Amino acid sequence: MADEPLVLGIETSCDETGVGVVRGTTLLADAIASSVDEHARFGGVVPEVASRAHLEAMVPTIERALKEAGVSARDLDGIAVTAGPGLAGALLVGVSAAKAYAYALGKPLYGVNHLASHICVDQLEHGPLPEPTMALLVSGGHSSLLLAPDITADVRPMGATIDDAAGEAFDKIARVLQLGFPGGPVIDRLAREGDASAITFPRGLTGPRDAPYDFSFSGLKTSVARWIEAKRSAGEEVPVRDVAASFQEAVVDVLTRKAVRACKDEGVDHLMIGGGVAANSRLRALAAERCERAGIRLRVPRPGLCTDNGAMVAALGAEMVARNRPASDWELSADSSLPVTEPHVPGSDHGHGGDDHSHGHDHSHGHDHLHELSKDNLYS
Repeated sequence: MADEPLVLGIETSCDETGVGVVRGTTLLADAIASSVDEHARFGGVVPEVASRAHLEAMVPTIERALKEAGVSARDLDGIAVTAGPGLAGALLVGVSAAKAYAYALGKPLYGVNHLASHICVDQLEHGPLPEPTMALLVSGGHSSLLLAPDITADVRPMGATIDDAAGEAFDKIARVLQLGFPGGPVIDRLAREGDASAITFPRGLTGPRDAPYDFSFSGLKTSVARWIEAKRSAGEEVPVRDVAASFQEAVVDVLTRKAVRACKDEGVDHLMIGGGVAANSRLRALAAERCERAGIRLRVPRPGLCTDNGAMVAALGAEMVARNRPASDWELSADSSLPVTEPHVPGSDHGHGGDDHSHGHDHSHGHDHLHELSKDNLYS
């Protein structure tokens, strides 16, 4: 284990400041500072609020993760950070912090893809990913089917949402039902007490001529909202638990049906489910049922690893180091629309030596002495 790469990962794509420490495929620390309570009164994530929260939480969260892992920053073999996709301002805070720590410590920097990280985190719980892996990623910003022959270099999009993501639909229906934000957990909880067959809501993009692996939840969201509005207009009580259960069933039915179909079509006998919505109990149960019938092995990380976290970024970073993938250079920037086909962002110059602070670039600019001084002060 001591020979495996020790990597710190930083995740700031949305409202969670996540810092994880991983050695190989072993999780040593997973520290999170959430700003969800600050966004709740707005009914959704406010980018500027998220960015400021990341700034305030970054250093304390990194220190907490290192302490929890029982390692020194100097012991690290690399620092990984989510470069995209996500909220531009939030990503920029994480990328800037990662660059500062990597520069001060003389460690290689790895800008990695948020979606690929969600896949790679499963290694921390179930061991190395099979190659290829079929992954269903469902969150507030993404609903994607991905085929990953090599999580560090080859991730192929099979299908994606054409409008609302699954998690976004959960939040919007929760708002209509006046259940607060975020909507996923409360709908999941109420649905357990409801009848999933009470109301037949539409299943988007499931017709014979529709794209087989794409998702659409906008029509479902509108249908549910109109059903609720009709009940209220008629002066009738809205059966919240039945609505939650029926809506949830419509979402997870489509997600699992298309994921299993993709596995069969591609001859892949493993399905990994990740992203925040993967914490949904009904999605896990229905996926398990359908995968078992189809002879497909299901891999779903525990709920805490499904939501955004630094451990997933560290996991992918450790895999990059283990496979000798090129590190990123100092021109690394936040990319809010980074395509999933880019699991990581290598630099134009791959010379990242352990003590070479220029990493193949000239960064003198008259300021290197300041970095040398701050490095000694921070990490002595």
